[in-house]
Amino acid sequence: GILEKIRLYLIKKLLPHLEDRRKYHHEFASSTSFHGVHNIVQTQSKTRKVLWLLVVVGCLAIVIWQICSRFIYYFTWPTTTTVVVQYVENVKFPAVTFCNLNRFQAHAVSNLKIIFLIWNIVSAVLQKFTMEEKYSQELNDFLLGNQNFSIKDFTRKNGFYLNSSTLLECEFFGKPCYPQDFEHVFTEYGNCFTFNRNDLPARQVSLSGRGLHLLFDVQQEQFTDEPALGYTDAGITFVIHSPKELPRFDGLGLLTPVGMHAQVAIRQLKSIIQEYPWGECKPDIKLQYHKIYSTNGCLQECKARYIQDWCGCLPFILPGNGTECDLLKVYNCVYPAVYDIEIKGLCTVGTHNSTCPAPCEETDYPTTVTYSSFGGEKAMKYFSEKLKKSPEYIRQNLVRIDIKYHDLSYKITQQQKALTISELLADVGGQLGLFCGASMITIIELLEYIFTNFCWMCIFLLLKAPEMPQWNNPSQNQPTHKEKKKGIQEC
Repeated sequence: GILEKIRLYLIKKLLPHLEDRRKYHHEFASSTSFHGVHNIVQTQSKTRKVLWLLVVVGCLAIVIWQICSRFIYYFTWPTTTTVVVQYVENVKFPAVTFCNLNRFQAHAVSNLKIIFLIWNIVSAVLQKFTMEEKYSQELNDFLLGNQNFSIKDFTRKNGFYLNSSTLLECEFFGKPCYPQDFEHVFTEYGNCFTFNRNDLPARQVSLSGRGLHLLFDVQQEQFTDEPALGYTDAGITFVIHSPKELPRFDGLGLLTPVGMHAQVAIRQLKSIIQEYPWGECKPDIKLQYHKIYSTNGCLQECKARYIQDWCGCLPFILPGNGTECDLLKVYNCVYPAVYDIEIKGLCTVGTHNSTCPAPCEETDYPTTVTYSSFGGEKAMKYFSEKLKKSPEYIRQNLVRIDIKYHDLSYKITQQQKALTISELLADVGGQLGLFCGASMITIIELLEYIFTNFCWMCIFLLLKAPEMPQWNNPSQNQPTHKEKKKGIQEC
């Protein structure tokens, strides 16, 4: 009974008569804003009907093809790169970190050549280093006999130092600077010193062609290194980096040999990368021990986390607050752990799914370096009298470095989306309007028409459904005792 009432309601209220449905279809085709359809319906000539039908179907096929191609192109996440050179009145000076290629004082390591090997093992977390087996026994003997030895304290005390005897001249934009203006930092070269690490607002350049002027005395007699490990040069190595980032020397350091004058012209390059899937950066990544995100800082923190978990301590050369590893743990645990991290790819750099993806914004300082021989005849006499050193000593120990901006500008390389959502909608709307004269109102009309016909189809199928079986009382369906008996006798 309930099903029958539903049927009657659907027939009377919701399902129009066949003639009314035909009339609705004709009125929609005649009045829709989808161009060309009314010409098919209203024209009397069959030839015109066929021609207009071909035109409408052809335009519709082209629209579908164009729209599909635009969506396919959008989901390839295309990008474009723009380069803008911005000229300014003043520009911030970068940080510069200097190191002596001869890392240790000669008197301190004259009887401890194993120190060079130990330091290379400690700094292997920053730069790849493979130890030869011939040094293993010598290293084990030293570690067993000097368990409380601190390579950190030894390097800070007996490594390269920066004072008035090693930094002979220092000027920044015509004003004197002093060794106190440099901040100590450990790198794979031991003791290094960074100028402008704190990014002081006063250290800005307002005139190109001038900048940081330095004169070093590397004191080859006082500092030495181990040529058997590959350290055979004499001079100063330095790297130019952002004041908020740590220096990275691994393959990026600039070298100035003794007796040379290096003139370094720098430019500022800002790179802006789109986030995934257009680019490779992740804007939500933050570092715990660095002010800004960088792949080098992220890589160091990643290694620090794994070493902390595996060894229960942390090398002093990595950022963190863990317990400092002693030499025995560095050799027996940290050094193999770094090797496993490299082999297993636990700390990867580059793509969005790597441990340390590319930064969304990065500042680099491309450099152009030119060299000239330091000191003419008169200059040699001048420095000989001033320093009370021989001309030969000056040629073998002095290094002059000038770092300046090429011009007061910075270049911005920005990765941009080649097709945004608004541009995609504009393309789709343009294709619909060009070939079909359709708009958003037309789309709504079509959706309404499709929804109405869908509802009618559902009602029609529901009315054609088989009738529900009628269940009567058992007393009415089952035969009586007399009927059973009669049926048996007849049988």
